[in-house]
Amino acid sequence: MYVVESKGGAIACMLLALFFLGTWPAIMTLLERRGRLPQHTYLDYTMTNLLAAVIIALTFGEIGSSTPEKPNFIAQLSQDNWPSILFAMAGGVVLSLGNLSTQYAWAFVGLSVTEVITASITVVIGTTLNYFLDDKINRAQILFPGVGCFLIAVCLGSAVHSSNAADNKAKLKGAGYSPTSNGAITNEELRNLEKGSGIIEEAKAGTAEFLLELEKRRAIKVFGKSTIIGLSITFFAGVCFSLFSPAFNLATNDQWHTLKEGVPHLVVYTAFFYFSVSCFVIALILNITFLYLPVLDLPRSSFKAYINDWNGRGWALLAGLLCGFGNGLQFMGGQAAGYAAADAVQALPLVSTFWGVLLFGEYQKSSRRTYVLLFGMLFMFIVAVGVLMASSGHRK
Repeated sequence: MYVVESKGGAIACMLLALFFLGTWPAIMTLLERRGRLPQHTYLDYTMTNLLAAVIIALTFGEIGSSTPEKPNFIAQLSQDNWPSILFAMAGGVVLSLGNLSTQYAWAFVGLSVTEVITASITVVIGTTLNYFLDDKINRAQILFPGVGCFLIAVCLGSAVHSSNAADNKAKLKGAGYSPTSNGAITNEELRNLEKGSGIIEEAKAGTAEFLLELEKRRAIKVFGKSTIIGLSITFFAGVCFSLFSPAFNLATNDQWHTLKEGVPHLVVYTAFFYFSVSCFVIALILNITFLYLPVLDLPRSSFKAYINDWNGRGWALLAGLLCGFGNGLQFMGGQAAGYAAADAVQALPLVSTFWGVLLFGEYQKSSRRTYVLLFGMLFMFIVAVGVLMASSGHRK
């Protein structure tokens, strides 16, 4: 079994995880904006997400000889370690619920702001829990100022969202549309939108026409819906994300002494395998249900329609691999440097915002105030990543 033993190796794992975990949401958002049903996308995604865990377990988990204290992946499958397995599977359940929620929140709240809010909740709750579960191996005088940096970035992110929403409202009004108090357009304008009236074929990013064309094309329609819906989904996802890492921590380190005497702790690869299996099962059940009983006014689908939907399937499969390998690398780094420090990957909004601006034209033609706030948010996230990584300890 390969074990990350150095602080440098742990930080390398975290940096790779940061890139992977910040990129897969952008791919999922891209497919939704192109009109692919989120149920279809998530079913594809969850297949390769599990595949990534199997690949990691059968490669890194089988490197080297197996010992009684650190058994290899296959050797550990037959051991009596069900308490730790249940912790790992509980972590997979909450992660699956969080990921499933965010794919709807991205449409309502936007990629960048959704990731900022969920990441901040994860850091504030999850990192604090991991600090105490890890017997305070991370340096508190560095760790908690890093948490504070995340909170500042969250405030700036909320201000970015508010400022950008005001910019979009002004754009729509300037183009002859009349947004209501919650940012929606009137019913008559929405009917014109469905007919394609007043919309050019290739609208420039950041214009009112672009916003209207996007609403016409995307799978999840957001005009006319309260922003409370998106924010509620986002906060629910953030709470779920804040719990999966502490659950995984308990699975691999048994801080509550639930294993029988002489039974070795779950190695990170075995725990990640069970974690991903439960994540897969929950995602499969919920998304097949949503095919026939859709939420948020999405059209009804079927399993046959999903099988025949190849539009964007390759991208969805890639997103699953990125998320799976990203989570695996985060846990590998956390086992060496402490899961509180590994939560630095929750600075993934840095990456997501980059993709949001590059791929989706977020914040284009926005006001100077929005750009200043956006720069401040990204700067604080960079500081937060550095501080949390600097707090890394070393597990004995």
